[in-house]
Amino acid sequence: MTFNLEVILMTWIVIGILLLFGFLAVKKRGVIPNPMQVVGELFVKNLYDLADDALEEELGKKYGPMICALFLFLWMSNMLGVLPPLGFIPEFSEPTKDLNTPLGLGLLGFFIAHAAGIKEKGIKDYLKVYIEPFAFMLPLNLIGELAKVVSISFRLFGNIMGGSIIILVVSHLTYSILLPPALFGFFGIFVGTIQAFVFTMLTTVYISVQVK
Repeated sequence: MTFNLEVILMTWIVIGILLLFGFLAVKKRGVIPNPMQVVGELFVKNLYDLADDALEEELGKKYGPMICALFLFLWMSNMLGVLPPLGFIPEFSEPTKDLNTPLGLGLLGFFIAHAAGIKEKGIKDYLKVYIEPFAFMLPLNLIGELAKVVSISFRLFGNIMGGSIIILVVSHLTYSILLPPALFGFFGIFVGTIQAFVFTMLTTVYISVQVK
């Protein structure tokens, strides 16, 4: 077994940035919020609303913190190599362009969704779903569940890795003068944000499917 120390280091940098952001956002809370508090409340309110819409209010409150943490981690991971001033540090790169990170998060969402299903429906009703509409559908239903993990993991990995390769190739072709800033904006910030949102939405939907 080998460890990719670069991915581990980048992951801890992302966690450190999020912890610092959380500390600064709640340090001086007030009726007239400071900019960090505004950004923090914006993220939390919209992501909690998303959880409420998908899981209904009671379950939304329960899984809202996880959904909020998942999106912020993915978004900051996708931004680490491109978002100024972080993008100007050559050693920084996105941990999500290593397949281990998206696959680990996909498996995490998979186990949370199925644990939520067992907790909310009970083990009997949870297992019953896999033999519907007929018992011989069991293998296909199991493959379908595993395919969800592969689908969301490879989608995130492919988009972030693909964007990084395009930026690298074009930067060398144009000597980093003309197109790279636009490419950083599109593949880094725009695609990175969209993919973080899609991954979070799909994880929320998987949990919703399991508990209902």
